[in-house]
Amino acid sequence: MVDRSCAELIAEAAAAPVDGWGFDWLDGRATEERPPWGYARQVATRMAGVGAALDIDTGGGEVLAEVPQPPPLLVATEAWPPNVAIARRTLRRLDGRVVQVGPGSRLPFRDDAFDLVTSRHPVDTWWAEIARVLRPGGRYLSQQIGAGTMRELSEAVLGPLPPPATRHTAQAVAAARAANLDVVRLEQATLRAEFHDIGAVVWFLRKVVWTVPDFDMDRHRPQLERLHRLIRAEGVFVAHSRRFLIEAVKPAA
Repeated sequence: MVDRSCAELIAEAAAAPVDGWGFDWLDGRATEERPPWGYARQVATRMAGVGAALDIDTGGGEVLAEVPQPPPLLVATEAWPPNVAIARRTLRRLDGRVVQVGPGSRLPFRDDAFDLVTSRHPVDTWWAEIARVLRPGGRYLSQQIGAGTMRELSEAVLGPLPPPATRHTAQAVAAARAANLDVVRLEQATLRAEFHDIGAVVWFLRKVVWTVPDFDMDRHRPQLERLHRLIRAEGVFVAHSRRFLIEAVKPAA
């Protein structure tokens, strides 16, 4: 096996596309355990039994692409223009449509429009808007990023950080209840992630931008070189992602 330099690996990762929400580029270079609840399977099961569904922050529509029996009305929202184009191609095969909605914008749908609202790894969760567009008896199902996710990687680049202030499950439950939704399911998981070369680290940081806000390959080059040496010495850099599954129901009228 050729021992590639830190600079070569970083340059390769810098040139690789990060559109969409798939992680195929990391195959053979990084691994992450999957949550035990099988989010895509949960979404597919619920969509098979509803008439109208909305997926918020759909990315490239990767979760919806796995739905074998989409509902008659399937809509997704996405903010980032490159992802919007990918998602539209994905949903075209499912007779669905994609609406570009900016961060923090009101959902452009009427009240009580959907039986099911889903979202994997939303940037923010606007609970009041979700409650508004759900029909009475409708459900919101979401896999979310948990507090302190990938903290080891964040601190390897940024140094010691204070305890995380957001993305705690108790905050999500309180916000759901404040929007008059009943939380019927809550599960949490801590998942091992392994990075086998510095290129995988760089690509991940470019894609999952909240891990190291304002990540810059030049400014953070000393930290990347230090991580490269660690991976060369130990064979792997280990971090842990945190996820939680939350399901909430809008009470029947």
